Amino acid sequence: MTSARPEVVPYADGRLLDVHRPTAGTAGPAPVVLLWHGSGPDERDVMGTLAQEAAGLGLLVLVPDWRSDREDGGRAELLASLAFARRNAGAYGGGPERFVLAGWSLGGREAIAVATHPDTPDELRPTAAVGIASAYGRPATTTGDCPLDLLAASPSPVPIRLVHGTADEVVPAELTRRLHAVVPTAELLELPTDHAGVIMTAYSPEAKRCLPATDPDTLSAGRRTAAVLARAAGLP
Repeated sequence: MTSARPEVVPYADGRLLDVHRPTAGTAGPAPVVLLWHGSGPDERDVMGTLAQEAAGLGLLVLVPDWRSDREDGGRAELLASLAFARRNAGAYGGGPERFVLAGWSLGGREAIAVATHPDTPDELRPTAAVGIASAYGRPATTTGDCPLDLLAASPSPVPIRLVHGTADEVVPAELTRRLHAVVPTAELLELPTDHAGVIMTAYSPEAKRCLPATDPDTLSAGRRTAAVLARAAGLP
């Protein structure tokens, strides 16, 4: 895992986004992953360990802050970060022809919703989507529709990959299995870890947020999540 510090840039109205440049060699522009954090406000740092691991596999990883406590549930910020990433990834060495939209927890539902919704404009739609430790049976703030219902009614326009921890007590793994049941072509990876562990973190009651993990088993599980992001982007 690389320890390189990300570049911090504004993506809209002063809202910040971390740019984790690839630290492994790739031929030509790097595949891009836009990675959305969960419901905690402005927690792009929580995704930092996973983003660094993925950058070490040759990905350009962009992680924006967003706030689910906004009046619109964070819709404007999520969509603004997507538009920014689609428009500007090339400036950071990314290639738009391989663009993965991914998210963890609440961010995962939003990522799957935007990636698969029929009204998502072609210029914004990713080439693949990854949902990490998420639930998909409620309407997404970005689209207003329930991803589980839409995907049960029509096939996904992009490949989907799903990751969940079998010891997750925050979002039970069964909620991801329900989506997999209606999209059996989606790759499902279940890992022996909890809600925080799938992104290489551990929840700290004192800090009231997820912090970088140190436990070897947790880090090993989270590295497999990073590998899923890489495969979704077309890397071996």
